[in-house]
Parts: sequence; C-alpha cells; structure tokens
Amino acid sequence: MKDFLQYTFLDNKVETYLYVSVSILIALMIKRFVSQNLANLLFRIFNRAGRTFHKKSFLDLVVGPLEWFLLVALVLIALDRLKLPSVLDFRIHRIESRTIFDSLGNAVFVVVFIRLCIRCVLFFAMILEEKATAGTGHNSSQLVSFFRDFFKVLLILLGILLILHFSFNYDISNLLTGLSLVGAAIALATKESLENLIASFIIFFDKPFAVGDTVKVNGFTGTVEKIGLRSTRIRTDQKTYITVPNKQMVDTILDNITMRSQRKVEQRLEIGLSVPPAQLKQVVTAIKSILDRFPAVLDNNVFLSDTGKTAHVITMDYFTSIAQTNSEFNSMREDINLAVIDMLNQQQISFAASSTDVVVHQAKA
Repeated sequence: MKDFLQYTFLDNKVETYLYVSVSILIALMIKRFVSQNLANLLFRIFNRAGRTFHKKSFLDLVVGPLEWFLLVALVLIALDRLKLPSVLDFRIHRIESRTIFDSLGNAVFVVVFIRLCIRCVLFFAMILEEKATAGTGHNSSQLVSFFRDFFKVLLILLGILLILHFSFNYDISNLLTGLSLVGAAIALATKESLENLIASFIIFFDKPFAVGDTVKVNGFTGTVEKIGLRSTRIRTDQKTYITVPNKQMVDTILDNITMRSQRKVEQRLEIGLSVPPAQLKQVVTAIKSILDRFPAVLDNNVFLSDTGKTAHVITMDYFTSIAQTNSEFNSMREDINLAVIDMLNQQQISFAASSTDVVVHQAKA
C-alpha cells in the first residue's frame, strides 16, 4: 500500500493526488455549511451595529457567491501542491502553459471575489432603497439606484484591473495615471453637470426639502414634483413647470413653506384723517375683538403704525394654523375683512380717499 501511494503518475505521487482529491471533496461538502455560518456571523455583526436587516434577503444574496469564493480558494490552494505534468508543459507564442494555468486561476478567483462584493453592494442598496421609499419618497430611491449602479461599475472596473495585473502581469500604474488624466479632462468639460450632481447628493443627505414640499426659490413659489440628479422640477403657483439646477437649489436662500409652523397675514388699513384719536383707539380694540372670534387665529397684533398727510395707517398682523387648507384660509380672511368693513360702517368711519382733490386758488387781480 505504501508503495502504491509513492507511485509516480504524471510527475506527481498518488499520495498527492489523493490529498488534493480529498481536499476538493471536503471543500464541496462543507462549502454550504461554512458559507451559511459565515453569512450568519456577518448578519449578527451588522445587527449589533444598530442596523436592521432582512436575514432571508441577506442570505439569498450572499450565501451563493460566498460558496463559490470559498470553493475556488480551497481548490486553488489544493491544486498548488501538484506539479505541472510534463505532458501539459507547452508554449503558445512564447507563453508557458504554467503561466496560462496560473493566470486562469487568478482570473477565476478575482471574478468570484468581485461577484461577492457586488452582491453585498446590492444588499445594502436594497436596504437603503427600502428606507428611502418609506421616508422621503421617489427622489431618494432614485439616488440610491444611482449609487448602486455606480459602485457596481467601480467594482467591475476594479476586477478588470486586478485581472490585468495578476493574470497578465500588466503594470496598471500607467493605466491608472492615464485614467486620472482622462477623468480630470472630463471633470473640467462637465464642470456644471458635476456641480449639479454633487448638489443632488447634498439634497439627498441634508434633506432641506422633499417631493411634495412647497418652496420659494429665486422668486418662484411652487410644489416640488421631482428631484433629479441634475435639476429639480417645480410646479409653480401659476401652474407653470420650471426646472431649477440643483446647484441653485443648494447655493441660494430657499424658503421651505411646507415646514413653517404658522401662516402670517399682514394688512394695512388706511383710515381717513378726519377720524379722531379716541375713535382710532376704539377701532384698534374692535379689530382685536374680531380676530379673537376666529379659533384658527393663533396670535394677533393690531396697532396704529403710521400717520401722515393722507391717512392714518392701522396694521393688522395675525398668525393662523398651518392645518388649514388654502380654501379655508382664504374663506377666513374674507370673513375677517367683511367683519372689519361692517364694524367701520357701523362707526361711520371711512377709508382714506384713493385720490386727492387739488384745490386751486386764483389770485385776485
């Protein structure tokens, strides 16, 4: 038996063949068990970090690629104990067969490793997209999809570079230098687009507004309907559809009207100069009483703000509940204005004339 194990076949002992065969067989038998336990360990680590993951989705995405990664790694380690048989020692265009086999092994290992990394990226993207959809809406999930595809492309490019380096012994430093120069040229040519793209990332992470919010920016007021990677689409209060570059949405002062806690109304009443101060005091008190009758008016301030050659000016400032719809708000303003007009009519107080009579005195001859 010992002589049989020491028998040499194709430049390798039978003992070595048995060792390699048993190693590969064991790898095939335990790959599922080991990969599932490693995946469960990773799952527990992520949960301890305070993140909530779906275990089934995680295992479905990771276990398969992890099996292949472990299997390929163990097979390559086992095959490394074998010597290349002389019958397989040949050259193809000055390339030795040993180099070809080593290059193929390295390429397969890189492919299964990159595939495992891509599956991890897909899983994290799935979790982020689910949170984005439940939280801020379609714009966030769109940005998550962009990041997912972006990192997938980066991993594929990384895999190609690793194959060029380890399988073909290609010096990728010059290639990386060339790619950096090309990237710099592209960045200069697409400067504004990159600025808008970075601004979309800022909007995604900082969340100054979301789809459905009413905002005021650059003199336009409207509802945000879509946040893209380059621009934001707004339906204005005039029912027009405008496109604002994301850089402007970030750089300029933006008023998120949806986030306000109360709605302010400011009015100026110009009363005729013939009204005496005592009656003006009564008007101010009466207007305050009118505002107090409306439950939606949360706070008010009425005072004589100015007087001059043409009128006494009474300023009405009041804040209303944001829970009101636009129709309810406008209806309440109408009721307040009608009540003020009725009160002024009862006290026989008139508004200042919109025009001024000019009296010309003719000098006597």
